[in-house]
Amino acid sequence: MKQLYSLFIAIIVLVSCAKEAPKDYVTFSGKLENNTDSILTISNRTGILKTIIIHKNGTFKDTLKVVKEEMYTLQSSPSKRAPLFLKNGYDLKLVGNSNDYLNSFIYSGEGSSSNNFIVSQYMFSQKMGNPMDLFALEKDVFDKKTTAIVKGFDSVLALYKNIDSTLLSNSKNQTKNMVDYFEKNYESQHTIAKTKLASMKNLAKGKPSPIFKDYENFKGGKKSLDSFKGKYIYIDLWATWCKPCLGEIPALKTLEKKYHGKNITFLSISMDSERTSGSWENANKKWRKMVADKKLTGTHLFAGKDIDFMQDYQVTGIPRFILIDPKGNIVDASAPRPSDNQLIILFNALGI
Repeated sequence: MKQLYSLFIAIIVLVSCAKEAPKDYVTFSGKLENNTDSILTISNRTGILKTIIIHKNGTFKDTLKVVKEEMYTLQSSPSKRAPLFLKNGYDLKLVGNSNDYLNSFIYSGEGSSSNNFIVSQYMFSQKMGNPMDLFALEKDVFDKKTTAIVKGFDSVLALYKNIDSTLLSNSKNQTKNMVDYFEKNYESQHTIAKTKLASMKNLAKGKPSPIFKDYENFKGGKKSLDSFKGKYIYIDLWATWCKPCLGEIPALKTLEKKYHGKNITFLSISMDSERTSGSWENANKKWRKMVADKKLTGTHLFAGKDIDFMQDYQVTGIPRFILIDPKGNIVDASAPRPSDNQLIILFNALGI
């Protein structure tokens, strides 16, 4: 009888342990509406950890093991990327829209609180705008704004329970480091930011666009901005060495095909230079080779040594997209990327 009782207790212990033992892997499933991609990848700084098939109806499901709980990158194409926090034991479900990637993401299941927090934090950070605008504020207003930013991030944090401790700690440190950066650099950046903000007023909607003249045309001859008046002009400032620029090429091709023959010109201007190519001759050759090899559509120009247009638009990084109306006035000096569904919404609003 005593032996039978001991066996009964042992069975209970084994069953209990089996129920409590956490999974040593992540289950990740979901559905992406309006999806046209065939795979999802999950990667970190060392490379791709998992490739997941997306079915024709947008659904996917798979498992993977992660080395440690940390932020990973979820990606279905070069222009569709989102942060993803993973930890072994998570059973994570995602619903979203491929046309509005991270903004549309809603998670459920084990691990959802941490990842929904990431989405909300991202959306709040987007509302902050350009940090240079913050530096342009007078000190008393600047102080109130930074205080409001901290309170804003804290309010987002308060919406979610059971956030992973690692993610929580990193988030608090990032907010602190950001505010510290603003405060430490205010004095050195204030005058610069005010000057830049004043000049940006010249790039406001409705203002005459800065112009360029006699840029080399891939198909021969030279073109100036005035050559394209009478239609909307969507300008892509890019370079052959710029990976984010190349990542937009598929979406730009699709866009050009969709609006071919309509009241808009798709104009790509190469910023390749002597500095990045060794010589101006090499820069021109690289530009011509890529346009030919990738069968790029639209109109392609080479800026060469002229940087006035780029400086007039205060371009500090590429790709940069600009939209100009048929009269040569600015619609958007920093227009949405081809991969951003907001661009289609803008085109529709303009009746293009």
